[in-house]
Amino acid sequence: MASATPGPSLSPGTLRLLATLAVLALTVLFFASQIDNYLNARLFNRISTSVAIVALLGVGQAFVVLTRNIDLSIGSIVGCVAYALGGLLAAYPAIPAPLVPVIAGLMGAALGAINGVLVARFRLPSIIVTLGTLAIFRSVLVQGSEGASITTNALPAWLPEFAQKNALMLGDLQLRWMVVMTLVVVALAHLALTRLRWGRRFYAVGSNPDAAAFAGIDLGRTVFQAFVISGALAGLAGFMFLSRFGNITVVAGLGLELKAVGAVVVGGVAIFGGAGSVLGVLVGAALIDLIDTSLVRWELVSEFWREAVLGLLILLAVALDTLLSRGLLRRRSRPTPDAEARP
Repeated sequence: MASATPGPSLSPGTLRLLATLAVLALTVLFFASQIDNYLNARLFNRISTSVAIVALLGVGQAFVVLTRNIDLSIGSIVGCVAYALGGLLAAYPAIPAPLVPVIAGLMGAALGAINGVLVARFRLPSIIVTLGTLAIFRSVLVQGSEGASITTNALPAWLPEFAQKNALMLGDLQLRWMVVMTLVVVALAHLALTRLRWGRRFYAVGSNPDAAAFAGIDLGRTVFQAFVISGALAGLAGFMFLSRFGNITVVAGLGLELKAVGAVVVGGVAIFGGAGSVLGVLVGAALIDLIDTSLVRWELVSEFWREAVLGLLILLAVALDTLLSRGLLRRRSRPTPDAEARP
């Protein structure tokens, strides 16, 4: 009697993505039961715009984390780029609008390259390097600005308007161009990491650096590229930050690195490198921002607990990732029935 052929099983990455989506849906239902008039178009419009910035940072962070590193300087990069770009546009308002995001990305890439050189070329621990550049970039911003702020009145009129422009409207639901830009970046990053040999190198370096080097992959170049990508996307996020808020002070972008790391680990990217998906990062960013926004409106919990909840989410995600990794290693090391039956 022929045995039944088992159906195709879902990959661990797909299961993790589905689990995160389920948690997102349950979170929406929970807050809907606690907060009056919670489910409305305004919630979607506000959260999607905020997620556009955090998800960009998360995608860049994912490239770095995949290589077993971390970038803690991205919040300071956002602030530096937003302030420098605002000053540039205030002085030269005639710069073509399509060129502005490109300039922002190049600014961020230059700052990311500093991290990349220190980590990849000099082989310094990324957490130490980026913790240092977090403080250095912020100090440069404070000293360079001399405490002055960039105001909306000094910017070209199109820039603040861009954050409010809709690419699509469905009733009261608004899909802004900022969100579309982020979705395009997420799609391109997903295709690069899953379909291109160049993108698979980031997984290879994080999964097994020795095997990757034996296969001919330049470990230093790949790590350097990861930090440049992270910096470039942080620069693009700085452009969005400037467009959304207009008034930029020396504390711009402060704390965004925590949200970006949270989006990465909650979204299923292995903190030990070598596994994860930027689609999960997008869902993780949405979950974090949903909780952050909802806690402000939930009267039973003080808003000062928001960062504590985010920290708890990160701890739970890392713990889950560790348990899954250990379970996978035990499964791989366990002999198969065929191997046990051999003499």
